[in-house]
Amino acid sequence: MKEYIGAYFQGREQVNGFIEDSVLNFGALSALEKENFASLFQIFKSLELVYVVDADTSIQSSPNIYPNRIDDTAKDISRSYLLDRLEIKENGFAFTAPYKSGATQTLCITVSKKEDGKIIFMDFDLKRLLERLKLIERHATFDSVQLSFYLFTGAFMGIIALAAVLYSLFDFAGNVMALNLDIHTIFKPIIAATLGLAIFDLSKTVLEQEVFYKSYVKNSKDEVKLLTKFLFTILIALAIETLMVVFKIAMKEDGEMINALYLMGGIALIILSLAVFIYLTQRKSC
Repeated sequence: MKEYIGAYFQGREQVNGFIEDSVLNFGALSALEKENFASLFQIFKSLELVYVVDADTSIQSSPNIYPNRIDDTAKDISRSYLLDRLEIKENGFAFTAPYKSGATQTLCITVSKKEDGKIIFMDFDLKRLLERLKLIERHATFDSVQLSFYLFTGAFMGIIALAAVLYSLFDFAGNVMALNLDIHTIFKPIIAATLGLAIFDLSKTVLEQEVFYKSYVKNSKDEVKLLTKFLFTILIALAIETLMVVFKIAMKEDGEMINALYLMGGIALIILSLAVFIYLTQRKSC
């Protein structure tokens, strides 16, 4: 869903201007409260929730009003946490960044307008709003396939990560119970657990950003952090594997010293590449 966020921020002035101009055409929104804002829902097909909060007490004075139903359970609840974060402009409007609505479970923005001691909150479905303004073209079938693929892939990687960790646990426990402890039986579970951790981090990131939308705004720093963390985990696994090879050679189980040299060279090359990557990204962000 990051494409919707990007489209919103690119066309934010157009979106906000459209909403402000349209709402101002209604005059006082508080006058529409008697009809449960039916006229507002009729004009804005992307509007999915309206409620009113007292500006002085921060208490919600109206129920949650949806296009086809009314929920009274939210009435008389304190909304001070919302008012504390509002940056109301001179014309009385305030806009939030995109977020996932707890009431409707959709990606939305909240627009608020202050009128005569009241603040009217309006939640707009971001996708439908962007479609209305021709800022995006939605392909529902493709979106569903893409979401399902990310969900399946992320969950599958999570299962593989869990299997790797369980394998390392049972393998080590079995060797301990059999009193079969040596360099190989100690380091092998560590490598499996380390790879399981790296795969889990990748799975978690895919599910958070593409399925559950924990982070909506695309941040290149988070992507750099993920890649760096993943490479560090792989480096640890490779370093452990190199130690195993060296120990085998020292115990004369393997006479091919060149294998250890290849691994050391590969690790050194990855470390050098990672150092250059971190330096360039930090320099770019400065």
